[in-house]
Amino acid sequence: MLYLLLYPLHKYYSAFNALRYETLRSVLAGLAAFALSLALGPVLIERFRAMHIGQTIRDVVPQAHQKKAGTPTMGGLLILASMLAATLLLANILNPYVWIAIFVTVTFGAIGFSDDYFKLTRGKGLGLSGPAKLVLSFFFAFIAAAWLFLYLDFDTHLTVPFLKNINPDLHWWLYIPFAMVVIVGCSHAVNLTDGLDGLAIGPVMTVAFCYWTFSYVAGNTKFSTYLQITHVPNVGEVAIFCASLIAASLGFLWYNAYPASMMMGDVGALALGGALGTVAVLAKQELVLVIAGGVFVAEAVSTIIQRYYFKWTGGKRFFLMAPLHHHFELEGVPETVVVIRFWILSIVCALVALSTLKLR
Repeated sequence: MLYLLLYPLHKYYSAFNALRYETLRSVLAGLAAFALSLALGPVLIERFRAMHIGQTIRDVVPQAHQKKAGTPTMGGLLILASMLAATLLLANILNPYVWIAIFVTVTFGAIGFSDDYFKLTRGKGLGLSGPAKLVLSFFFAFIAAAWLFLYLDFDTHLTVPFLKNINPDLHWWLYIPFAMVVIVGCSHAVNLTDGLDGLAIGPVMTVAFCYWTFSYVAGNTKFSTYLQITHVPNVGEVAIFCASLIAASLGFLWYNAYPASMMMGDVGALALGGALGTVAVLAKQELVLVIAGGVFVAEAVSTIIQRYYFKWTGGKRFFLMAPLHHHFELEGVPETVVVIRFWILSIVCALVALSTLKLR
């Protein structure tokens, strides 16, 4: 909104001309989101404590986690409020790509909020069922994908990492379900990763930084031509959304670092994962998400392996516990060490993903 109000003034005051640059507005949006999340954090924590909105801990997780019971949860609301406010203030709100990213973030956040609310009111393990969350996630992902490919006539060629001459055309009828899988898969992978203080939010920020870069480059004619990647006109505005996401997450980490004063909850994990998956689609870098989000992939795959191995072997376990971070916990690795090492791996994954811009 501020962008639309202030940028026209460049005709009279040249300083306002700087607002046309996505890089400057990304910085401003990031500063705004960070300040908002830091300021709102203590208010929400006290409010949640007064309303007895505390984390419920399942009996199946390591016993060390039982001491976290009652910690204010649904902190994802802090991230969403801060990032959406900053995005609406400094992005071009006439840009449809920005609204698609916001739509997925809000709707997936609503799914997570419902799950968190039912857990609080009904008790442990009595939130939305897994199938219900999947059905709702795919429904909203379908709306976003259909909006993109049918209404906006989005490019349906697939970008393959490291292979610049291979760009298969999936056509809209195949690209829509593919985009849905990317969005929903990323959302639920982030949710699985959110099991230790600060664990999920670190990789969320590194992946978001990757896609800040990808969206900015894809939206810039000169950079996309030079790097020989698909040019997506006007998608550079999504960089402001990514910057807001990074900064709001950084502010949340201030309160989520061990020992956490606030937990993200499904309202944050599902929304942030859905946002990352959506930005990957918008930037035409869907497959790179497997590399950039390597930590999320490892957590999701470990859960799948554990589940099917348990069934096929009649009760044996491949890991001590899944997702993967619990396996390392039960091996005796301190929680803070697991978190820092996963952050390091997420940074390495992000660097490899960014290298695909040039190694083609």
